[in-house]
Amino acid sequence: MTLRQLEKYLWGAATTLRGTIDAGDYKQYIFPLLFFKRICDVYDEEFEQAMAESDGDLEYAAFAENHRFQVPENAHWKAVRETTENVGLAIQDAMRAIEKANPDTLYGIFGDASWTNKNRLSDETLLNLIEHFSQHKLNHANVPDDQLGNAYEYLIKEFADDSGHTAAEFYTNRTVVQLMTKIMDPQPGESVYDPTCGSGGLLLNCALQLKEEGKEYRTLKLYGQEINLITSAIARMNMFMHGIEEFQIVRGDTLARPAFLENDELKKFNVILANPPYSIKAWDRKSFENDPYGRNIWGTPPQSFADYAFQQHIQLSLDKENGRSISLWPHGILFRDTETKMRKKMVEADVVECVIGLGPNLFYNSPMEACLLITNNNKPAERAGKVLIINALKEVKQEKNIAFLEKQHIERILNAYHGFEDIDGFAKVVTSEEIQEKGGSLNIAQYVSNVDKDENQLSLEAALSNWEAASETLKRSMDELFQTLN
Repeated sequence: MTLRQLEKYLWGAATTLRGTIDAGDYKQYIFPLLFFKRICDVYDEEFEQAMAESDGDLEYAAFAENHRFQVPENAHWKAVRETTENVGLAIQDAMRAIEKANPDTLYGIFGDASWTNKNRLSDETLLNLIEHFSQHKLNHANVPDDQLGNAYEYLIKEFADDSGHTAAEFYTNRTVVQLMTKIMDPQPGESVYDPTCGSGGLLLNCALQLKEEGKEYRTLKLYGQEINLITSAIARMNMFMHGIEEFQIVRGDTLARPAFLENDELKKFNVILANPPYSIKAWDRKSFENDPYGRNIWGTPPQSFADYAFQQHIQLSLDKENGRSISLWPHGILFRDTETKMRKKMVEADVVECVIGLGPNLFYNSPMEACLLITNNNKPAERAGKVLIINALKEVKQEKNIAFLEKQHIERILNAYHGFEDIDGFAKVVTSEEIQEKGGSLNIAQYVSNVDKDENQLSLEAALSNWEAASETLKRSMDELFQTLN
């Protein structure tokens, strides 16, 4: 199949569910079924290859060493397909059996969808779904990892489009992901961490970027934590679908129970990329005041904004020698009064390397403007005591209700970051002292204006005169309209 055919085929499964469940719930059924089908088809492919190698030795072909994942006979897709009653129970039992047969890699990966609730999904609906997925073999010969991975990402975006605001939990604008990865430039052998990894897009893109550059991507160590059960499962499936196997993605609350520890301290990473949930109010602020891991290095954030709790977690999780991070935030974290003291301490620590203002609509289904905060524990000597401010609000392409970065936008921002010098109307290098003089504010507009300099700008008097003339014209038009209606 071509990628387009594959995308159409996968999205066709979602259309089967229309009218039966909410669009926001599609993902908890479609992704596990897709992964289940992939595992079984690849198992059959491996079995046939082993049969060919052994001149038809059935026992040899069934050896665990010949298979990436184990699929018990009674848990195979074919067995479920033959079921006509209590189909949801058959699916659920098969998925649990596969998880049990692969405890180190697949435990909990199919999530906790309610397969046996016939009021939600009837046997008929599930049979239609199974028959839809049974139309094509999803083995490596028919659908290579790269192709299936791309189609999987397409499906994630389609679910995001279809389910509205619920998508924010697990979807980050992919062009912003590309920019963030290029700025961090992870190298083979480095450790990469995302404390709020969603569907795993940021982690995955690090491996895919190295692969695209012809570098050894399989030595990259990927770590992620995600609070939502189904989303963390989707992230793990996402890795496997792309052929990535060296990763650890753990379900859990990063602020309350960080998953990655060493010697009772936070594990340290070379690179951290994150798009944390912004400005959450439901978090345990009191515990953070006396955080056992010492993450309140700059202070305790207000209850209504947990943003700097995540940012401090990120900073304390960085390798002290060469750790670097990039996180996607709403602009408020740069200048809100309630976080002034923490921001001042962050600037004083000289870990902030760059702040990049991005355009509107890059947060999914939200007109909010986003920004990137970049920190570095090993800033080059020439960057010490300085912060680069980039105003890229206009480097964006708008289409309907969504925006994205085009190649030239990414390149311009990337070149400015590497150049680390003033660019009229776009970038400015400011000292830590200048920032502290402005009360620790990193508000981009205070340093780089995005207002066009136009010599033909109207004076206030001319603008007022134009407004009065337009008002008079509107009044006459309305009078004529009312006369006509009368």
